[in-house]
Amino acid sequence: MKQFLGAISLMNVKIPDSHIPSHPNVDQQEIEKFEAVASRWWDLEGEFKPLHRINPLRLNYILQRAGGLFGKKVLDVGCGGGILSESMAREGADVTGLDMGFEPLQVARLHALESDTSVTYVQETVESHAEQHLHSYDVVTCMEMLEHVPDPESVIRACAKLVKPGGHVFFSTINRNRKAWLMAVIGAEYILNMVPKGTHDAKKFIRPSELIGWVDKTPLKDQHIIGLHYNPLTDKFRLGHNVDVNYMLHTQSV
Repeated sequence: MKQFLGAISLMNVKIPDSHIPSHPNVDQQEIEKFEAVASRWWDLEGEFKPLHRINPLRLNYILQRAGGLFGKKVLDVGCGGGILSESMAREGADVTGLDMGFEPLQVARLHALESDTSVTYVQETVESHAEQHLHSYDVVTCMEMLEHVPDPESVIRACAKLVKPGGHVFFSTINRNRKAWLMAVIGAEYILNMVPKGTHDAKKFIRPSELIGWVDKTPLKDQHIIGLHYNPLTDKFRLGHNVDVNYMLHTQSV
């Protein structure tokens, strides 16, 4: 009942624009898009159902590549309502979730309280956070976020500054090609209704070569890339070698 009332109260509160701090690398329309559906972030059958479905795959990949998370200090960049943040905290990590959306963070805080999970949530850009927390984290994750900012390379540079030497950084995004447009936009938004229409702008998708090129300009090395696949016939997600649509990149700071 408490969760229901909390969700209703969040839906009925209009958040003034001042709650979305101005920054050159913040797209206000992108923030507002996720603010509008934030109250349903933890609805397993709602707009964020795909995130809930792929989260175990993301988490297992992070655990495998980072050698576990217990006792590690982790930053989740673009955490939204906290799906990945909470799952990493339950693995024993000291997690900070970073996002520019006021309402998603309110939902994340409420859900963490109700699930008795300890996560620190901060409304701040990753660039600003990097100025105060240089080399502070063992693991930095930035999942499904790069395609929603004006300058993804700026986010990558900030993540590289935030991680400790020898630490791990994980990125995930969507490839930019016709297949990705058909699958992630036409299929997911307009045919299967897996995510709200307008969630993605195919022009902002990022080719693996572009992402790796930006990463190569930082101290992040030892890259490993893997694809995330959805089969509409079986309605199942899996990891694989094909990076034509969704993919994740693991890097390590030297």
